[in-house]
Amino acid sequence: MKKLAIFDMDGTLFDTRDVNYYSYSKALEEGGFNIDYDYYCNYCNGRHYTVFLPSMLNNDKKLIENIHNRKKELYAKYLDKAKINVHLFSIIENIKKDYYIALVTTASSKNTLQILNYFNKTSLFDLILTSNEIVRPKPDPEGFDKAMQYFKVTPENTIIFEDSDVGIEAALKTKSNVIKIIKF
Repeated sequence: MKKLAIFDMDGTLFDTRDVNYYSYSKALEEGGFNIDYDYYCNYCNGRHYTVFLPSMLNNDKKLIENIHNRKKELYAKYLDKAKINVHLFSIIENIKKDYYIALVTTASSKNTLQILNYFNKTSLFDLILTSNEIVRPKPDPEGFDKAMQYFKVTPENTIIFEDSDVGIEAALKTKSNVIKIIKF
């Protein structure tokens, strides 16, 4: 019986902090706003846009969606700033015969596929769940639960790789095995 390994994307499989920062920075600049790199890293990186953009944009729902959509359009332009976690991808390749491999991320489907294709890693995943398929973002465990349900694998036979506090919180709620990625 196969087990399940679930991987987060941003900060786990890829260091996309700079990709996301430059995409958001440019989108915000076009809208007349600025964001400092340190502020982005400390308060925005790893969080869903609905968590950090409202306070920056005075809760203007239309503006929030416009900035976020523009960020998604700009994302591919900055993919050269991403760093790949070669160690985790080596693990994926070595466990693939014994584990289903799933990606669960708060990123959009568009940006997720762009980075996976950029690094030629899309085919390694048996399931990819993004913000397009998940209603409640982390720290809600919905994405992880959906992956386990999809493969009919129990939490005891699931291992989740995460880096962010909200991702770890969501992973722990599933009662699965959890490995925290601190830095690569």
